[in-house]
Amino acid sequence: MGSSKELFIDIRGLVSSARRVHAPLEYGVARAIASAQPDPVLVHTEKGEVVSNIFADRGVLYATLGAQNEQEAYTRLLEALNSPTPLKDAAEPVRATSLGDDLYKLPVPKFYERDAGPYITSGIFLAKDPETGYVNASIHRALVIGENELAVRIVPRHLYKILSRHEKRGLDMESVILVGAPPPVYIAAASSPPFGVSELEVASTLAGGLHAEKIGGLPVPLPTEIVIVGRFLAGKRAREGPFVDITGTYDEVREQPVFRVEEIRARPGAVFYAILPAGLEHINLMGFPREAAIWDVARRTSPGVKRVRLTRGGAGWLHAVIVMEKYREGDPKNVLMAAFAAHPSLKMAITVDPDIDPDDPVQVEWALATRMQPSEDIFIVPNARGSSLDPSSDQVNLLTSKIAIDATRPLGKDPRLFERARIPPGEGGGERDAQDHRI
Repeated sequence: MGSSKELFIDIRGLVSSARRVHAPLEYGVARAIASAQPDPVLVHTEKGEVVSNIFADRGVLYATLGAQNEQEAYTRLLEALNSPTPLKDAAEPVRATSLGDDLYKLPVPKFYERDAGPYITSGIFLAKDPETGYVNASIHRALVIGENELAVRIVPRHLYKILSRHEKRGLDMESVILVGAPPPVYIAAASSPPFGVSELEVASTLAGGLHAEKIGGLPVPLPTEIVIVGRFLAGKRAREGPFVDITGTYDEVREQPVFRVEEIRARPGAVFYAILPAGLEHINLMGFPREAAIWDVARRTSPGVKRVRLTRGGAGWLHAVIVMEKYREGDPKNVLMAAFAAHPSLKMAITVDPDIDPDDPVQVEWALATRMQPSEDIFIVPNARGSSLDPSSDQVNLLTSKIAIDATRPLGKDPRLFERARIPPGEGGGERDAQDHRI
């Protein structure tokens, strides 16, 4: 792994120590990424090099933020969201090679057997709002549908709003796609600050300052491996999908906006950055900013909130475990409601005591078994806003039921009743926990 200094400015800080393999673009890259995670991997393909698993290890994500643990990482991100820093102009033009407008020159993988085709999964789309001049940066999947066209999945958020404003004027929307931008740009682009707050400037704060080159009238942060310059064609739509999203299931097929490529610019020796859908990197990158949002709102609800984890079993998106010190009965229920407000896609939330590791599903289930009474500690919220990624929900109207569970020990009982028995250390091994699933 590269140093934290390298991680702040360049994805190549990880490439030097990445596992190296050879594999075909179709399915082979996906297999290589899956088998290597959480370690970074560099895959040599018939069309070039593909790097992945940059954020598959949470420790790397924390290091990119200059943090030692999750609370420091949450704090760093939240502070940057509230204090964006303008990008500086590049001192001199960036050396780049033009690949023309042919997407088939890029090593774009096909990941899963029912995917509609090769997908760019790490693309950060830049676009300028025609009314305010605000430049948005957000991550969207993009299906290659032709030599110079992409069908781009755009949910009704900021880029959707900006595109709609262009289309109401009958205008194409100029845009730039970043593939392999500086790591802080990915964290910022995944964080969804309020409309008008520049994700690029949030990233600049995280990185301690970023330089940018103007390409197509948009600021491109440096260094970026590949820059795809083009425009969204007003009113044009194309079939997008099937595609596997963060739940590991296939998302719905939809008619989505079309991006027309005008030029592809590559940094000398460029590597193509790919994120495995539903892989650890996808889960960490997409889920971490939501964990920070839940932590921020929940700790304002109760000072005892310590940790938040969007669980791997919940696809890093639908289920949360919140670790808290309970001072009064009822505090966990308030925290659970705060979590649903902070992350509307959340479907299930569980509060546990500080002696429970939220990353260990056995410990969480043990807390449910020994510290929770269903008649008192569970409540269900029907017909609430949910996630379109949950195949069991009403994906058209975004409606779901939510379940909240308080699995903290009741304060009115002797705390010794809830101690986890331990085997004292001595000859033959160290201290072990009676609930340790390895025993």
